[in-house]
Amino acid sequence: MKSKSMDSISQILLIIGGINWGLVGLLDMNLVSTIFGDMTTISRVIYTAVGLSGLYALAHMCKMCKSCK
Repeated sequence: MKSKSMDSISQILLIIGGINWGLVGLLDMNLVSTIFGDMTTISRVIYTAVGLSGLYALAHMCKMCKSCK
């Protein structure tokens, strides 16, 4: 159960990060900075959480690949 909730949280944060980067690339608009301010504590927490989610997803993917061999 704990792993499933971590997976869900990680996916949500990765979606938020993906949408934000898409907006930066397409419209030159950083939604996180627009909502929470440029490099405020909360925006840094969000960026850090998205980054950690990416590392978590990478570790999870590597674990899945090893179990397939």
